[in-house]
Amino acid sequence: MEKTGLAADHAGYELKESIRALLDRKQIPYIDYGTCTAESVNYAVFGHKLAKAVESGEVSRGIAVCGTGNGIGMTLNRHKGIRAALCWNEEITRLARAHNDANVLALPGRFLSADLAEKMVEIFFRTPFEGGRHQERIKEQTRF
Repeated sequence: MEKTGLAADHAGYELKESIRALLDRKQIPYIDYGTCTAESVNYAVFGHKLAKAVESGEVSRGIAVCGTGNGIGMTLNRHKGIRAALCWNEEITRLARAHNDANVLALPGRFLSADLAEKMVEIFFRTPFEGGRHQERIKEQTRF
């Protein structure tokens, strides 16, 4: 089974821990790239760790959490081959996979309940990329 990478800063730590518990319950293998406490840290450190793991194939996909999801998502998207999608509800999550082939789910830890985040993670895992016209759009993203 493919591994999932997890990363968060202090503002995303609590939600990351909830997601870790979900993965444990469902016996989904993962690597936790930190942070491991709620003490203030720099989200970029953990975003880069996760991005490098996805790039190298150490993990096949990732879930990243910071306060708004923006900072860690921007960090992730600086890496070649990373398509981190900032998602805040179930439909955006589904579309991020189906239309954008997102390989990292970026979540706003300060704005989501654990229950909603868990539903979003499950949608992220089970939604396939539709390809077709969306494949051409993704190809265009990497043109420059």
